[in-house]
Amino acid sequence: MKRIGLMSDTHAWWDDRYLQYFEECDEIWHAGDIGSLELAMRLQEFRPLRAVYGNCDGGDLRRMFTEKLRWNCEGASILMTHIGGYPGRYEPRIYPLLCTNPPSLFISGHSHILKVQYDEHFHLLHINPGAAGLQGWHKVRTLVRFTVDEGQFRDLEVIEIPR
Repeated sequence: MKRIGLMSDTHAWWDDRYLQYFEECDEIWHAGDIGSLELAMRLQEFRPLRAVYGNCDGGDLRRMFTEKLRWNCEGASILMTHIGGYPGRYEPRIYPLLCTNPPSLFISGHSHILKVQYDEHFHLLHINPGAAGLQGWHKVRTLVRFTVDEGQFRDLEVIEIPR
């Protein structure tokens, strides 16, 4: 069983509350547009970090992370990328991956819109954690926490941080 802290689109904005909200988590997952190497290192010093780079991330973050990341966590297959779309409107570069080998959980960022949705067609859970940083039009910054246990996802929580 693992407790996960999920975030995206920090755009180099650091908030000490990230550590407070992810205190109970075993790992932090970041779905891109990290924004700075310093932010990635601070998260990584706090908890093990799995991350992908986003369209706004520069060369140092692109050397440190990949565009897509696929792994297994506690019996669940996870696929994470920054620009991925959502059920019914997947990004064309992601769609073939979902067709050939759908994960249990598909994570993407980019839109700054929090979305948790089950995809009936691919039988997967999709999560976009919204945006944790200040850059963008969103009025509320969001983080997500959840548990992965024996291939199942449970205890999902949305954390709202006022701008």
